[in-house]
Amino acid sequence: MISRAVGKEKGMGGEPQEFRRVYLDNNATTQLRPEVVEAMLPYLCDQYGNPSSAHWFGRSVRARIEEAREKAAALIGAQPEEVYFCGGGSESDNTALKGAAFAKPRGASWRVVTSAIEHPAVLATAGYLAQNGYCQTVVGVDRYGVADPAVVAAVLDDTTAVVSVMHANNETGSIQPVRRIAEAARARGALMHSDAAQSAGKIPIDVNELGVDMLSMSAHKLYAPKGMGLLYIRKGVKIHPLITGGHHERGIRAGTENVAGIVGLGVACELARQGLAEDAKKIAALRDRLQAGIMEKIPSVRLNGHPEHRLPGTLNVSIEGAEGETLLIQCDMQGIALSTGSACASGSAEPSHVLVAMGIPRNVIQGSLRISVGVYNTVQDIDYLLERLPRIAEAARAS
Repeated sequence: MISRAVGKEKGMGGEPQEFRRVYLDNNATTQLRPEVVEAMLPYLCDQYGNPSSAHWFGRSVRARIEEAREKAAALIGAQPEEVYFCGGGSESDNTALKGAAFAKPRGASWRVVTSAIEHPAVLATAGYLAQNGYCQTVVGVDRYGVADPAVVAAVLDDTTAVVSVMHANNETGSIQPVRRIAEAARARGALMHSDAAQSAGKIPIDVNELGVDMLSMSAHKLYAPKGMGLLYIRKGVKIHPLITGGHHERGIRAGTENVAGIVGLGVACELARQGLAEDAKKIAALRDRLQAGIMEKIPSVRLNGHPEHRLPGTLNVSIEGAEGETLLIQCDMQGIALSTGSACASGSAEPSHVLVAMGIPRNVIQGSLRISVGVYNTVQDIDYLLERLPRIAEAARAS
């Protein structure tokens, strides 16, 4: 459970008020589920065998990896042999895009197509390929941050190696029409990749229904450890490995496996699958309570992203006339952890590339907050933020 230090502090009128620590940045990372920690511990202590070893100590560990592979595959509707473990979502994205590009015959100008709202792990990888002999095409989005399949289809041709459009955006939560884009890619003979780091375990995913050839996941968005991820590769799809060496992960990702991390991810996938509908219902109710409260208590607030087709726990709003960093700092001083955009871009002074792509004016983007609710949040967390944020917003606007 989330640890909350609760005490008393002086309010603006001198009256004592409750002080809480509230974590509402679950799109940046999640805490480990207790069941995940418990499952991992033996493989950090007694069960330390190398899963590639032929003796009983290695074979017993190998069996646990394959059990985790089955659990991960079940979450996304894949076959276990189509799941490859790797070192995180960014590595998974890199492997998918570079692997698809490098597998193509040399000598032609192969194209990589992405949307403008992709995670930096996709956009920067496509940019790297563009600097090394490939072509990059970035497709825009509408005012809700959603890519139009017809627009994507219009830029595809027979030189397209791979199309990468995320399943749900990490800043706004807007869900993308991946299945229709995958159909357009298949018609051109291109591979289709989708980054599902934010959607896996939050909304249903079936790789066959989506029609994707590759799909990326990140463990630490799923109440599992950091530095762990996976890449789904449809059976029959050939890509060039990014990390070479031994024959680990059937030649796709060399390096002795992170057994504890894999076991933890497997348990997290199983728990997510079992509680998917119930968790989504609870989280969406908290998000809706928060959204309604913000809109009621704070004037001139804009919702960013699709109002309906979005992740259950993601809320992105712009408090017009306020500065996001000021809001963030003041929330932090009140014990509330939020974000002004994606965690991966937090060191940048540039406005959110996602909100820019949606056509939101830069002065409005300046006041944006991303609030992401998780399975361990409560009504008390939401109400605490609703109690503090209106005064924080008023003070930020006056500064």
